[in-house]
Amino acid sequence: MQGKNRELALEWSKKAEEDEFAGVELLKAAKFAAPVCFHFQQMVEKLLKALLVFEGKSFPKTHDLIALASIAEPEVTGIRAHKSDLELLNRYYIEARYPGDFPEISLAECQEARDAAGRIKEFVVNAIQSVG
Repeated sequence: MQGKNRELALEWSKKAEEDEFAGVELLKAAKFAAPVCFHFQQMVEKLLKALLVFEGKSFPKTHDLIALASIAEPEVTGIRAHKSDLELLNRYYIEARYPGDFPEISLAECQEARDAAGRIKEFVVNAIQSVG
């Protein structure tokens, strides 16, 4: 079963890589902030799902990064240390996609989202490598 989990986790990771690429390229263009932040949120969502699949854990259909991270606890030690990054990115699933009473997203916030996503990516990659 571990082989199947590893294969599916890799598929989730590849999808996360696509979102990372899109976020980085959009950030370079410095034209549309909202999709940048959305892609970094999606990147982390898919990385967390890759980690959960790798660990053999099921998860509900959700975009809530905090909820996904909480499913990984306590087996994935250290994930709680990324709570502030997860909270930062969590808001971009809705705020970056729909009009409404949301403040405009700045270029600085895009860079913060990129940095937060990068820290979580490093954590997830290290967590998977330490098990595998």
